[in-house]
Amino acid sequence: MQVFVLVFLSLASLLCVVSSTSNLWDYCIIGAGPSGLQMGWQLKKAGRNYIVFEKGNSSGNFFTQFPRHDRLISINKRHTGQTNKEFNLRHDWNSILSDDESLLFKEYSKVFLPPRETFVDYLKDYEHKLGINVQHNTLIENVKRVICEATGDHVYTMNDQHGNSYTCKTTIMATGLWKPNQPTFQGVEHTVGYEDMSLDPDDYEGKTVLILGRGNSAFETAEHIYGATNLIHMLGRTRVRLSWATHYVGDLRAVNNALLDTYQLKSLDGVLETPIEQMKIIKKGDKLYAFPLEVETNSDNYDNYAMREAYDVVIRCLGFHFDHSIFHNMSMPKFGKGRKKKYPLINHNYESADMSGLFFAGTLGHSLDYRKSAGGFIHGFRYTNRALHRHLEWKNHQVQWPSVTLPTTELMNTFIKRMNEGSGIYQMFQMLGDVAFISDDGKSFTYLEEIPINLIHDMQNATGHTANRAIVMVLEYGANFSGPGKDIFRVNRAVGDPAEAYNSNFLHPVLYYYSPLPTDMDMKGRNKYETLPKPRRIHHIVEDFLTHWMSPISHILPLRRFIEYCLEEDMREFYAESCFRYSLTSHTVPRKCENYLQGQGLSGTPELKKFARDIGLLSLGLLKE
Repeated sequence: MQVFVLVFLSLASLLCVVSSTSNLWDYCIIGAGPSGLQMGWQLKKAGRNYIVFEKGNSSGNFFTQFPRHDRLISINKRHTGQTNKEFNLRHDWNSILSDDESLLFKEYSKVFLPPRETFVDYLKDYEHKLGINVQHNTLIENVKRVICEATGDHVYTMNDQHGNSYTCKTTIMATGLWKPNQPTFQGVEHTVGYEDMSLDPDDYEGKTVLILGRGNSAFETAEHIYGATNLIHMLGRTRVRLSWATHYVGDLRAVNNALLDTYQLKSLDGVLETPIEQMKIIKKGDKLYAFPLEVETNSDNYDNYAMREAYDVVIRCLGFHFDHSIFHNMSMPKFGKGRKKKYPLINHNYESADMSGLFFAGTLGHSLDYRKSAGGFIHGFRYTNRALHRHLEWKNHQVQWPSVTLPTTELMNTFIKRMNEGSGIYQMFQMLGDVAFISDDGKSFTYLEEIPINLIHDMQNATGHTANRAIVMVLEYGANFSGPGKDIFRVNRAVGDPAEAYNSNFLHPVLYYYSPLPTDMDMKGRNKYETLPKPRRIHHIVEDFLTHWMSPISHILPLRRFIEYCLEEDMREFYAESCFRYSLTSHTVPRKCENYLQGQGLSGTPELKKFARDIGLLSLGLLKE
């Protein structure tokens, strides 16, 4: 008979009945890829009780096999002309966050699109140099939420392949999307998967190839073999989306799109669209014949369809999905619908929509910004990962979101610095933003970086901070600029006049002033083109070719006027003499003068008159003896 004991979980002072063989952890992270490792480092730095489980014998196990043709499409831009570390991270797509500068990926490779093996070496070093607690060769299964009847709280239990059991207060899934998609249609058994295909171009010499899929893995495969083939046809459900047209890094990258050249220049290769599930493949001898069902059922009327010739090889390159078999049937989280069905359904704090205490990090959190931002990729999810950790620090340990409080005279400089340097708001555009909470007396502000902006209505629960009014800064593209078929290279694509800044198309800062903060109903009432609900005032900073918003007239002056409206204060810079003039001729002085005069110990009229004599202001005729 199994023996049960009461165990104590330090995180929540939680009493719950669990197996005596359980290993007790405050945090269990499943998956030691880039997201799981970074989360492990963050928890270690915070002094938390955690463990990272990895099914392979090394971290980053996925990258030991994928991408199959070795080359990453995440750019390794080692030089920017800048020495600012935060700015440089805007253009470094491979490094995960740490305090160790030797763990920047530029120290591992000089190749712009580096080989995946180098990234595996990088992740191994990240784990060992930072001393992250990773338990390798551990296949986790049977993840189950257990409710404690006495308290109503819960823990998660799970097992590994050796029969060991573990109990965790908070579980973080960081396994990524690694299981290949398997379509169901007649003849699918005659196809070969991207994960199993031969990588030797000689095996495709003089052959006719059909590739199912039209994403980067499909085009990467075509790029690898098309010099050896007779021709390549590529079949997808929808039209090709080019990343430089959609501004979504998950769409087809230029480095892989050579097949589009050979297609449009009529060099035998071609791209087609049809639902893959609505086709079948028949094998006759050594040849494969692919039939869209529409063609088969109307064969008398279709003698000119594109795939009427036989193929030698059919390759499936249909992407990956989350392996949900890791969960116990009674604790299966909900999943999205339609295009997001491969992702778990989560709230904007990255917690499961129906399984409290279960969080999703890395690519698994991409459902919140799918086809909008970069959360499915390292240079995006390293910031959503950090946002998740900061939220957990507040939720579980009452450690507020990191912030700085400054006088409002520094507000404009703070915004200018962040819009020109901040990497998280740059890569996770329209998803993460900076928030400046204005104090009730208007004399100071509290600044928080990289907040999930969809939680702006619930700041107290998300971060531990709140206020009656705030300015939110987000980077955005123009609402109608991006998309398949859009001519983003048109002659009039850019806006230069600050008076037309709201028409900016390229990535640019947008500031929203709320007084009071939006409500939950406001957030739900947005239309699909609105990043945030209607504010009291909004300010677009005109786009800049260099993404360097420092021009005095085009960028700084309009921003100052916006802040002056929000604070109802004169935010101009003043010389000392001008401040003295104001203090002696006006009932009030601008905030910047007030701070300066206080710093000089000249806050009272007698002191000012004495100082005025000393510097000769009497000669200006403003005072009488």
